[in-house]
Amino acid sequence: MKNRCPNPNCRPLLLTGPKKSSVVRNGYFFRKSDSRKVPQFFCKACKRFFTASTQTDSVYQKKRRITHSLWLLVNSGVSQRRAAFILRVDRKTVVRRFRYLAAIERARHQEYVRGTYQRKPLELVQFDDLETAEQTKCKPLSVALAVDPATRKILSFKVSRMPAKGLLARTAVKKYGPRKDERAQGWNALMKDLKPIVTNQVILHTDENPHYIPIVKKHFPEAFHLTVKGGRGASTGQGELKRLKYDPLFSLNHTCAMLRANLSRLFRKTWCLSKTRAGLMDHLAIYVSFHNRVLTSSSV
Repeated sequence: MKNRCPNPNCRPLLLTGPKKSSVVRNGYFFRKSDSRKVPQFFCKACKRFFTASTQTDSVYQKKRRITHSLWLLVNSGVSQRRAAFILRVDRKTVVRRFRYLAAIERARHQEYVRGTYQRKPLELVQFDDLETAEQTKCKPLSVALAVDPATRKILSFKVSRMPAKGLLARTAVKKYGPRKDERAQGWNALMKDLKPIVTNQVILHTDENPHYIPIVKKHFPEAFHLTVKGGRGASTGQGELKRLKYDPLFSLNHTCAMLRANLSRLFRKTWCLSKTRAGLMDHLAIYVSFHNRVLTSSSV
């Protein structure tokens, strides 16, 4: 691999001979954050030194040893505050590393989906919503989720705001004012994500939510929309798993139950709740990659 000078204003020298690069090795330096020897280089054109990690996403990071441990903890039902306590670092460090992991895993998931499903598009997809909240239950959020039923891989997700309903509706409007329903925007965005990885005659398997019908017809006019009647939850804490002898949406409901079990902010009975919608989206991005590559792999 050829190392290039990271200086955007650098003009490489016009060298001749077998070694035409203006970048030469300049030894190593010991990095305390992970106890590694990192190669160091020198550019003869702009007279600058740089290392092998200069152009990586983790440049200038301290506490590099906590990254993998934090990745495992936040995907195993541990909150950010408790993760900071376990890893013995400041909570601000955990927040910054959490956002870094979200960006890395979001890009990795997109690459995984393109590489896996664009060559062989899916013919069957299950799709439904999972409900949670931000700050308070008076500010609910909807997580639209699409799953491959054969492998239980999560294909895409979208988080949308929605108004409170039921007994909390009047209280929510009184305390926080009217809240827009953005679920249709999330469903449209989810369908756009599915288009490159499914066939035109894809079978979309959902429950009997009447709002799904126009969304499916709009984006997949040739698709077959198969709806089933939803059942009641199996027990407290496992609302997505139904009391049915045969659940047609088992793969989707099982995946939602795993989300409830592995993300601290999605626990049924807890005081750990998402403070912001962006934080929930970051946490889901981290978990989706973990779910697809680790939890649903053949080796687990």
